[in-house]
Amino acid sequence: MTSLNLSADEVLTTTRSVRKRLDFDKPVERSVVEECLNIAMQAPTGSNSQGWHFVIVEDADKKKAIADIYRDGWNKYATLQGPTYAEGDTRGERRDKVVDSASYLAENLERAPLFLIPCIEGRLDNLPVVGGAGSWGSLLPAVWSFMLAARNRGLGSAWTTLHLMGDGEKRAADILGIPFDKVTQGGLFPIAYTVGTDFKLAKRQPLADVLHWDSW
Repeated sequence: MTSLNLSADEVLTTTRSVRKRLDFDKPVERSVVEECLNIAMQAPTGSNSQGWHFVIVEDADKKKAIADIYRDGWNKYATLQGPTYAEGDTRGERRDKVVDSASYLAENLERAPLFLIPCIEGRLDNLPVVGGAGSWGSLLPAVWSFMLAARNRGLGSAWTTLHLMGDGEKRAADILGIPFDKVTQGGLFPIAYTVGTDFKLAKRQPLADVLHWDSW
C-alpha cells in the first residue's frame, strides 16, 4: 500500500471525521486494515493488559443490521437539544454542516466497505472513575492510532457511538457474536478510501480558552 508520506504533524492535524467524502465504491483490502491495526497495537495500554479486540465487519447483511441499529440511535439523538454557543463561536456556526454530514452518514452507513468495532475486555458499566479511565485509556489510544495510520494510507473514518444507545450494544453483540457480558464495545467506525486526500486543519476554540496552568 502506498503511503501519503505525511509528516507526523500533518497526520495529527488533518485526520478528520470523514463522512461525505467516504468512497463507498472502492474496496478496502484486508491487508491494509491489518497493517493499520498492527500499528494501533503499539499504542500504550494500562498495566500492559492489551485487552483490546477489533471486530471488522464486511458481510453486507451484518453491515445493514448494524447500520439499522445505528439509525435507531441517530433518530433518537437527532431529537435532543444540543448545546448553545455564543455568537461568533465556530462550533455554533458549523452546527448545520455537522448535522447534515452526520445525517448523510446515518443514511448511507452500510455502504462503507468495512466497519470497525473496537472492544475492550470487561464490562465498564458503573465502574468508578479510576476504573473507567484506566480501561478506556487502554483502548482509545489504539483506536486513534488506527485512524492516524489509516489517514496516511488514504483511508478515512468517523468515530461514532450512536449504535451503543439503549439496547443497541447488546443487539450488535448478538449479531456479531461478541460476548456481551465480558466485552464492552467502544464505537463504530466506517472504513473507506477517501474522495481526495487533501484535508485541512479544523477550526477550534483558542487554546487560551481551555488552558489552565496550576489552577482552573
